[in-house]
Amino acid sequence: MRSMDGDPELEEFAARMFDLARAGDTETLRAYVEAGVPVNLTNGKGDTLLMLAAYYGHAPTVRMLIELGADVDRPNDRGQTPLAGAVFKKELEVVTALVDAGADPHAGEPSAVDTARMFGMEGLFS
Repeated sequence: MRSMDGDPELEEFAARMFDLARAGDTETLRAYVEAGVPVNLTNGKGDTLLMLAAYYGHAPTVRMLIELGADVDRPNDRGQTPLAGAVFKKELEVVTALVDAGADPHAGEPSAVDTARMFGMEGLFS
């Protein structure tokens, strides 16, 4: 589900949800998702709440979103997955949380495996 195009109030609300994910405000974001915000809500670039939490290194938020049903392999519009984003940022705790939840290191473009190779972290998925 994309953010609510056309309604300025809904767009502003969705933007706040993405800000919570970027900031790692786990409990506030949990309350909103439990109240009905789609766990796989995406912004205009196709980034999910999970993608933003992973990219910004918030492992507790990542684990909470996974617990509430977030799609661990959902790519953004550029084909990047949350796992590849976490590898890119060298967020190893997030990488572990995603892999433990079943994220596919070969999914996306570039994949997390490709990203690890680019940064000299070949052993990460062996």
